[in-house]
Amino acid sequence: MASFSTFLHSATYLPSHSETTLKPHSSVVSFTVRCTISATPPSPPPPKHRRSPDENIRDEARRRPHQLQNLSARYVPFDAPPSSTESYSLDEIVYRSQSGGLLDVQHDFAALKRYDGEFWRKLFDSRVGKTNWPYGSGVWSKKEWVLPEIDDDDIVSAFEGNSNLFWAERFGKQYLQMNDLWVKHCGISHTGSFKDLGMTVLVSQVNRLRKMNKPVVGVGCASTGDTSAALSAYCAAAGIPSIVFLPADKISMAQLVQPIANGAFVLSIDTDFDGCMHLIREVTAELPIYLANSLNSLRLEGQKTAAIEILQQFNWEVPDWVIVPGGNLGNIYAFYKGFHMCKELGLVDRIPRLVCAQAANANPLYLHYKSGFKEDFNPLKANTTFASAIQIGDPVSIDRAVYALKKSNGIVEEATEEELMDATALADSTGMFICPHTGVALTALMKLRKSGVIEANDRTVVVSTAHGLKFTESKIDYHSKNIKEMACRLANPPVKVKAKFGSVMDVLKEYLASNESKC
Repeated sequence: MASFSTFLHSATYLPSHSETTLKPHSSVVSFTVRCTISATPPSPPPPKHRRSPDENIRDEARRRPHQLQNLSARYVPFDAPPSSTESYSLDEIVYRSQSGGLLDVQHDFAALKRYDGEFWRKLFDSRVGKTNWPYGSGVWSKKEWVLPEIDDDDIVSAFEGNSNLFWAERFGKQYLQMNDLWVKHCGISHTGSFKDLGMTVLVSQVNRLRKMNKPVVGVGCASTGDTSAALSAYCAAAGIPSIVFLPADKISMAQLVQPIANGAFVLSIDTDFDGCMHLIREVTAELPIYLANSLNSLRLEGQKTAAIEILQQFNWEVPDWVIVPGGNLGNIYAFYKGFHMCKELGLVDRIPRLVCAQAANANPLYLHYKSGFKEDFNPLKANTTFASAIQIGDPVSIDRAVYALKKSNGIVEEATEEELMDATALADSTGMFICPHTGVALTALMKLRKSGVIEANDRTVVVSTAHGLKFTESKIDYHSKNIKEMACRLANPPVKVKAKFGSVMDVLKEYLASNESKC
């Protein structure tokens, strides 16, 4: 018996011999259709989940019971001895320890260890790709390890993170004889750089402080471009004023336009990043403006989640190497911290070796590393580099970086301007479209691969910190061979040709012949 719904979609035709009449010399077949229709009406489809018109995903989050209780975090002096009792609430506005050193966010590991590694793996995996507030974010899906005490309603998020980890198949095989090379593309994010990961945490905490009537009238940063873009976007989303100090004529137009478009108050200052950093620290000491640079350890709590994501994306298997571009040096420590937490809490049994890659024109950590970290650190005046976001000679997080490298048996490498631009062009020619900072990291990889430090079968991850579309000016200059004292040996400029069939054919035949000879 056919149901009503079945009938609507495909009625059953049952002609019999007696019911079908064929006429000679006629192509027309007549037949009778027999179909029984059930009198039972169809069951209505199950109702789709829709919230009421006056509700949103924040309202849903308010009704959701909190899964884990009694987790906490606090500021402590970075690398303090076990005997130290100095600590601060995350609700205090403090950037330095009593001795003037860096602070770190310390989590209550005893409380976290009440849950085993399997619990944490399943919890984090269950939140990937969802739209539940705030867990749709790659950062806030690890909320218990980031800011466990913040109310979901105070969080400012663009569902950042969850960035692509892709297999760099052709680049690895053709140029490095590697089959397990991966690129973590943190530039696929809300404002086009990894800085979103930290800024969602910092601005969320500022949002909480303002609701507590703490003296915060705005948030300020010194920037080489990407930090200001992230700060201005997240502050705009929360309705919080943002103030940006930029070094004049030292960042790309794509980076400059972002804070302007998001309504930040932008000061273009005739100095370099280090000069801007000095000024913003003086200003925030005098005015109720919250400091957003990585001197503030809150940002590193968000940035460490990229390390946890890498482990998730490898189904909780640990890669052998992770290569990170380094400028102000907070990110190399953030990656170490993320990997270290996963090991300490039983999600994995080891951490990868870390490589920090610096531009040779701004390489204070590299020089410090080459001395064996035995001499006192000497800041320097950074020279101009196409990797402008890491053009920093006096990095705030130098102590954090040295700590991370020592704990991970890490390495520091450098890249000249020609090396980093050639590496960028080479990667682009295999289908990527990377920023110059990723070119620095790829140069480090190529050098370490050539020297045999990184082996052919080592699973290696290169962290791409920003989207290549932010740096089209440098790519145009390279492919136009418009960079002084640089051969631009991989330049691929357009070929000018007359609008005639014969001319076009000649050029195409020459091109195809040259490609055939390369095969």
